[in-house]
Amino acid sequence: MSQNKLINNVFEAILEYGHDEDFVPNEDVCFIPTDAPAGSEAKIEALRKRVLSGQPLWHHDDREDYSGLTGAVRPRE
Repeated sequence: MSQNKLINNVFEAILEYGHDEDFVPNEDVCFIPTDAPAGSEAKIEALRKRVLSGQPLWHHDDREDYSGLTGAVRPRE
C-alpha cells in the first residue's frame, strides 16, 4: 500500500504491517525511560514515538506514580 492510501480496517493493517505475532520490539540506545506522568500529553507522545520506532511501549524505568508533581487548581464557579 502506498503511504497516501488510508487503511480502513484491521485486515488491511495486518496485510500492510503484519501482526503482533511477528513483532519483536527494538530496545536500542534510543529506548529511554520517560518521567512523564500517566495520561499526560507528554506520556502519550512518548508512547506514540515508541510505537513508530518499533520499541516496546513500556520501559521498566518509566514514572510509576504522581509523587513530586503539582497541578493547577481551578476554582469552581
